Amino acid sequence: MKLHTSTMMATSVSLLCGRSLVQAFVPTTVTRMATHKAATLSTSSSSIIDQFSTKLRAAIDEEVDPGVVEGTDLRIVKYPHPSLRVPNAEITQEELDDGSISKIAKEMLLVMYAAEGVGLAAPQVGINKRLMVYNESGDRKKWLNEVIMVNPKIVEFSDATDVENEGCLSFPDMNGDVQRSKWIKVEALNLKGKKMKKKFRGWEARIFQHEYDHLDGTVYIDRLTEEGRSSVQPRLDELVADFGEGGAL
Repeated sequence: MKLHTSTMMATSVSLLCGRSLVQAFVPTTVTRMATHKAATLSTSSSSIIDQFSTKLRAAIDEEVDPGVVEGTDLRIVKYPHPSLRVPNAEITQEELDDGSISKIAKEMLLVMYAAEGVGLAAPQVGINKRLMVYNESGDRKKWLNEVIMVNPKIVEFSDATDVENEGCLSFPDMNGDVQRSKWIKVEALNLKGKKMKKKFRGWEARIFQHEYDHLDGTVYIDRLTEEGRSSVQPRLDELVADFGEGGAL
């Protein structure tokens, strides 16, 4: 996932995921909040304002293609690279024990931060393993927020959905509206092979779902409406032409 917008004065907050964007009209929200009674605002408005201020601060960064990243040979692959479409293997306990997955995860975080992102899935760096990393803050200084998930799976999800504008580092210079569940329950392993269970809501749920799709060979353009797909098709054609032969559409 990737943080993105043009300026702090823009009318929307755009949080690009891997790049995944979440857009919200700030003036409208603030106006509505101002009309609520103080008692109602005491809890909910402060939470909303905190979320918006965090996203606004993060959103000032421009899109970055990190290219060569110090400390790793990993690179972000772009559509239609075959790695984005082939099956991704379950990680074994042996791989966890020998430290190879820990090394990959740490290097994925390096690439993620270099791209000023909030999440990254292993296929996006050409490794077809069921592994994802993210930090919903996008701030490398907040390393306690880093999450590494091995062999994750969604075990339950809400019927309630929302639609937000998303994009992806593997699909530069394009985006579109994607519908996702508002909350999900997931299971995964940590780097020691210990099972974890989590419930995610809102922004974190969207980050997870975006990166999880990559592990199933699904990319965000697969979830666009017919109109949304048509709007990005010229850019997709450019990426296909740039890649050359052997791409996986």
